[in-house]
Amino acid sequence: MSGFGKKIVVTGMGTVNPIGKSIEEYWKNLINGESGIDRIRAFDPTGFPVQIAGEVKQDDLSTLIPSSLPACPTSPLPHRTVLLSLAASGQAILAAGLDPRNWNPQRVGVYLGVGIGTMDFPAHATAVRESFDNGDLLVPRFMKGIEKQGRPYLETELDTDPTLDAISMGWNIEGPQSISLTACAASAQAIGEACYWIGKGMVDIVLTGGSHSIVDPFGITGFGHLTALSTRNDDPKRACRPFDKDRDGFVLAEGAGTLILESEEYARARGAEILAEIAGYGLSTDAYRVTDPDPTAESPARAMSNALRMAGMSSDQVDVVNAHGTSTQANDRVETMAIKKVLGERAYRVPVHSIKSMTGHSIAAAGVLEAIAAIQTLSEGVVPPTLNYQTPDPDCDLDYVPNEAREIAAKMVLSNSFGFGGQNVSLAIKEYMPC
Repeated sequence: MSGFGKKIVVTGMGTVNPIGKSIEEYWKNLINGESGIDRIRAFDPTGFPVQIAGEVKQDDLSTLIPSSLPACPTSPLPHRTVLLSLAASGQAILAAGLDPRNWNPQRVGVYLGVGIGTMDFPAHATAVRESFDNGDLLVPRFMKGIEKQGRPYLETELDTDPTLDAISMGWNIEGPQSISLTACAASAQAIGEACYWIGKGMVDIVLTGGSHSIVDPFGITGFGHLTALSTRNDDPKRACRPFDKDRDGFVLAEGAGTLILESEEYARARGAEILAEIAGYGLSTDAYRVTDPDPTAESPARAMSNALRMAGMSSDQVDVVNAHGTSTQANDRVETMAIKKVLGERAYRVPVHSIKSMTGHSIAAAGVLEAIAAIQTLSEGVVPPTLNYQTPDPDCDLDYVPNEAREIAAKMVLSNSFGFGGQNVSLAIKEYMPC
């Protein structure tokens, strides 16, 4: 019996991210070691200490929403986070062979990992500047400035709900909906929690995963002040180098990914192609610091062990670790320790890789992009490389699949997502085997 109450399977996937606007393009670029990191396009970063990011090079994201699906209502908040999610979820629905016009909307749910939205920074800054009089901020003048700009939804620009609302309205979903806000672990946690919904019989289908786009002055400034970002502005493609001795921080990115989850019974009854099984889900919290992982690595190791325990599997059955691998000094060192704690001596023989070396770090959406890569590894028999691994670090001494993809016959992948604040999630993703 599955730890979720039922065997939970994946029947469809979709993604839009810096190296792919479809599953096929994403996978091709992953295994070929193509980086999506470049100088920032969303705004002029001149003068910023950090001037690079992973962006989806598409100005009008609405054109990526599959046209063969019923038309989506226009969102009053055309944030990139919202549009990225609509595009990825539309792809996943089509891939699963589903049609929102024909399903029972009350038996379909949405569980997403989403971060804060993107504010119209120039417009906001203009309104603030024009609100001062002899050094004093006049709030009524600020309010009038916002009204003059025609921004009636200002109060929700940084909210997370518009993404859920757009998915539910766009795809005819009336079942439960929820959001995970656990930073970099958000979409991985959403996937795990969505499995319980199906296991408990609350729904038949869940659209899960995540979306996030904060490549803006606030996002760059905020993470930059934490000294968490790489400052290799002169060499963007080589900036993100997980587990390398000379790593100097992660690269902020945007992206979205969606999985369609169903019970095995429901999927087989409708004749769906089953891509993989979400077999286990582990959670833990460091309770240490907001920005630094617990240096003992006990908590992330516990999340990994809990995922294996739920899956009914031992550490000997782990074939690949899809690492959180951010390219920060602390994360990569601690994650390496955690893997050793869980796998023991086998840790040195199990491939460990980080896709962030190519995609950058899309924060709330990172976990689902990694889950998709894990599922592709199971089906295609290839582990993507960790790009830019050049100088070994004595504290990071595992097999990180440096710079070139590798063929492997994998049956199970552990996919890790560790968030700011110490939230740790690990997913045990298995090759699907019929009962």
